[in-house]
Amino acid sequence: MEEKRSSLNFIEQIITGDLKAGKNNGKVHTRFPPEPNGYLHIGHAKSICLNFGLARKYGGKCNLRYDDTNPTKEEQEYVDSIREDIRWLGFDWEEREFYASDYFDQLYVWAEKMIMDGKAYVDDQSAEQIAGQKGTPTVPGKESPYRNRAPEENLRLFREMRDGKYGEGEKVLRARIDMASPNMHLRDPIMYRIMHRSHHRTGDKWCVYPMYDFAHGQSDYIEGITHSVCTLEFEVHRPLYDWFLDQVYTPGTVRPRQIEFARLNLNYTVMSKRRLLELVQKGIVKGWDDPRMPTISGLRRRGYTPQSIRVFAEKVGVTKTDSVIDVSLLEHSVRDDLNRIAPRVMAVLRPLKVVIENFPEGKVEMLETVNNPEDESMGTRQVPFSRELYIERDDFMEDPPKKFFRLKPGGEVRLKSAYIIRCEKVVKNHEGEIIELRCTYDPDTRSGSGAQRKVKGTLHWVSAAHAIDAEVRMYDRLFNDPDPLGHKDRDFKEFLNPDSLKIITGCKLEPRLGNVHPLDKFQFQRVGYFCVDPDSTPGKPVFNQTVPLKDTWGKVVNRGS
Repeated sequence: MEEKRSSLNFIEQIITGDLKAGKNNGKVHTRFPPEPNGYLHIGHAKSICLNFGLARKYGGKCNLRYDDTNPTKEEQEYVDSIREDIRWLGFDWEEREFYASDYFDQLYVWAEKMIMDGKAYVDDQSAEQIAGQKGTPTVPGKESPYRNRAPEENLRLFREMRDGKYGEGEKVLRARIDMASPNMHLRDPIMYRIMHRSHHRTGDKWCVYPMYDFAHGQSDYIEGITHSVCTLEFEVHRPLYDWFLDQVYTPGTVRPRQIEFARLNLNYTVMSKRRLLELVQKGIVKGWDDPRMPTISGLRRRGYTPQSIRVFAEKVGVTKTDSVIDVSLLEHSVRDDLNRIAPRVMAVLRPLKVVIENFPEGKVEMLETVNNPEDESMGTRQVPFSRELYIERDDFMEDPPKKFFRLKPGGEVRLKSAYIIRCEKVVKNHEGEIIELRCTYDPDTRSGSGAQRKVKGTLHWVSAAHAIDAEVRMYDRLFNDPDPLGHKDRDFKEFLNPDSLKIITGCKLEPRLGNVHPLDKFQFQRVGYFCVDPDSTPGKPVFNQTVPLKDTWGKVVNRGS
């Protein structure tokens, strides 16, 4: 029994304990509460996997609830993208899609009740004046001169705020708690502010909007959430979360419990929606789904799989201590998944022409090759072999070092699933650049024929007459510093990697890749894993590099540069 308990993370231990104690009538109900002011990123993916995963593990439910309390930043585009990302990750909120704005009427009723109970008051001071009276963690704050207004006057003023009588910033509604509390969040926090802005769902019905700290816990309570899981920065907000619940809680109903866990931090990236938005708005990246972005949509476009992200979230685990995760763990997760599911294909990114002089002109031989050695059920395919081929330019050296096992003058290599060839002659142009290799092949060395003369090198190739032209986009990390936000005196954009994207045109691919669909995934043999980009058009595919075959970033990117 003790061993089973130790295998649970600390949140699961809390939930298991609550179930054993009979709390919440044996129910587990979580929620994922994104703010629709940007696209979700890999950090949100961890929270999605955790909240929906807990509900799935304990036979409970998980709501999707949009925290749409700030109409200045929220857009329907973000709402739609959040839905798509969660579904893509493999989770379903069923009919339980909610919005904090669904509860604006109830929240307002509770705010009026708190006013009449002497727990809230209208403050006429500016935001700067209120901030100046907050004090410090060791110095008590100063009470507002409006703190002791009569409840009836506060109610009248709050209703006038609701009815649009005042401008933005003229008045706020504050909770009346304790200006001397060591917890700064309990020093009469703002509950409502005036915003004459149209809301994406409620239109112009409201011109007062609740603050997150007031709306969030009350929304949890309305929905019957049992365990309100959030990241560590909300730990100091928990006393306020509980205080607000105290004002509305009815004994015998489900009372949410806030539990904090460490957020996901990755090196070589930024996880701030505000800074990601800046990259988008300034055109540094090509949108929220740019494959260099840590957004879920960017990872999807790059070729990451839902399974790889779920496995990554599980490997990272759930802890109480903030830490920075090496992005190579994320890359390993997708590499491991794609190794199992991605068909192998041959693609020559920087082609060098090879003419097999003793292979008959006009002849085409179809050779069998395996689609994925990790999964026999994926079967085999036929690839055309002809007199003129393309190999990778880096797979030939005229004056190679000793342990160069690829093609060289007078040297032999095996062509993958084909024959052994020998380089007989190097053809150059007037500038001395190698433009063609003249080779011969040994017809008795066809792969699988039983004649297995050994050579040390095996190269991928494509038939020139059958090759598909393609564009390939090679990606490196967006930042060249592991902590781009860790330099307080410098702009994080100074650490952008100028080589984060290199576009290679004129690539030659085997004919199978002439009929592909967006987000199809492949292993380019000896190169890496690639995904079909939505920019592709019929007969002109575009491929995004997902990850190299090994954790050796930059080596493939910098070839020939």
